Amino acid sequence: MQKTGFNRAIIIVLDSVGVGELPDAYKYGDEGSNTLANTAKNVGGLNLPNFQNLGLGNIIEIDGVKPSKNPLASFGKMAERSVGKDTTTGHWELTGIYLPKLFPIYPNGFPAEIIDEFERKIGKKVLWNKPASGTEIIKKLGEEHIKTGCPIVYTSADSVFQIAAHKETISLNEIYEMCEIAREILKGKHNVCRVIARPFVGEPGNFVRTAERRDYSVKPPAKTILDYAIDAGLKVYAVGKINEIFANQGITKAVHIENNMDGIDKTLEFMNEVNKGIIFTNLVDFDMLWGHRNDPWGYARGLEAVDKRVLEIMENLKSDDVLIFTADHGCDPTTLSTDHSREYVPLLVYGERIKSGVDLGIRTTFSDLGNSISSLLEFTAQVEGESFADLLTSKKGPFFHS
Repeated sequence: MQKTGFNRAIIIVLDSVGVGELPDAYKYGDEGSNTLANTAKNVGGLNLPNFQNLGLGNIIEIDGVKPSKNPLASFGKMAERSVGKDTTTGHWELTGIYLPKLFPIYPNGFPAEIIDEFERKIGKKVLWNKPASGTEIIKKLGEEHIKTGCPIVYTSADSVFQIAAHKETISLNEIYEMCEIAREILKGKHNVCRVIARPFVGEPGNFVRTAERRDYSVKPPAKTILDYAIDAGLKVYAVGKINEIFANQGITKAVHIENNMDGIDKTLEFMNEVNKGIIFTNLVDFDMLWGHRNDPWGYARGLEAVDKRVLEIMENLKSDDVLIFTADHGCDPTTLSTDHSREYVPLLVYGERIKSGVDLGIRTTFSDLGNSISSLLEFTAQVEGESFADLLTSKKGPFFHS
């Protein structure tokens, strides 16, 4: 392995910030989806000067974000090779795992064999048991839930079993215990990707979900670059829902966050704490607050708010750091669908010792990123994907722009 001398990788996942439909998007009903470009067009252009300087506008055409003549970062986009378009599949593939088949989904709700056992074990009946928007279902059934004490169970186009409950009706610990019970039940052919706790507060007509969401994911089926990094003696720090996505596997230390800005704050804190390893951050607000709610204006404001913090992150980098911005799927807020969309994801790679202006092209799998990180940090990882590290650290290669 070529010596590179990099000690840290800071990976920031802009959750759901896709950059255009994949060739097989029609199979998922996602023709025409382009989260970033369609959001920009819908709001009359985005103001993202720091991302523009890095080279975001060099990846695709984005209203308001011009291509940079001298981008500070290397840039490209990545296709998802795995089947699906959910959070877990995307993050696992970023770290080197290929999933050839979908997690089970339940467009008609969960079968009686699951719900009956769940109700028996929690000692309560459930409400709904169908796909729903999380914010809409608590509006619709929140008051009935409070009167009956029955938890709201719902799913979506993703492989999820979600439990919504008012904190004053069912305590937070009880909600989490219910999720653990569901996770234990959902095995075999019903091995749902994530069980999610969805606590909410407030009065009828003004219910609000809290930041105490918790995900109970299945464990990755193989070792990821996070596991291999720890095997090599490196630290892996997780910000946001990363530790839940990986079921705490391959994580040295984790912290929950309140929102995108808190996520950046926590990332900066970890950058001051860990000297060698991986800091892996998920900024979920794009997906949770604006993508699923078809709110392009909120999405645009969220992008612009993060852009204002980009320079702060860059200024806190060390000379042996590599900073990566990417995403895990799309969630186009301008289409009729409120679900994730099957899209390419952006790839921006920056560092003092990373070549700037390298066109990394279209990568055929998200796993190219994980493979490249293992190369840059100089540890061996038997994972999917092809490393592009040599393009970033050598003048050799078809994409280098001198």
